[in-house]
Amino acid sequence: MDHGTHHTGTAHDPATHEGHHAQADQHGGHAHGASWSTAAKATLHCLTGCAIGEILGMVIGTALLWGNVQTMVLAISLAFLFGYSFTLFAVRRAGLDFKSAIKVALAADTVSIAVMELVDNGIIALTPGAMDAHLSDALFWTALLGGFVVAFFITTPVNKWMIGRGKGHAVVHAYH
Repeated sequence: MDHGTHHTGTAHDPATHEGHHAQADQHGGHAHGASWSTAAKATLHCLTGCAIGEILGMVIGTALLWGNVQTMVLAISLAFLFGYSFTLFAVRRAGLDFKSAIKVALAADTVSIAVMELVDNGIIALTPGAMDAHLSDALFWTALLGGFVVAFFITTPVNKWMIGRGKGHAVVHAYH
């Protein structure tokens, strides 16, 4: 990563980084260890964007009477778009230029969103009748929301592992 594109401020103060190392050591981890709380917050951040996009895509596809494949493609595309946009807007607000912000959003969220979408859409696809349910059916919403819950619990350990290695959402923390 080109460190010249980072915004200046206390986030890159060497003393601040030393504090992070000392804090990680106090918690029995290495300097890049991630807590479950940090992983859960990162997962919720991603899940919020994904859920907005996924619900919007499912609602649009279902309302337009599209087939299952077209609806899933739209829902997944919007989930990635909204998931990335949450991070993109946050790092842009922190002063990062647009091109660098896109790189950070892609690095921070791609794996997390992909895991969530795989799990969530897998649950919807495997729930009998869910793909054929209408917006007014409880089955539609139960499968969709239930998929989000399961995706959260599966994606949180993935995010913990990635953050602990300086990947995924860890790349965003420099801009907070």
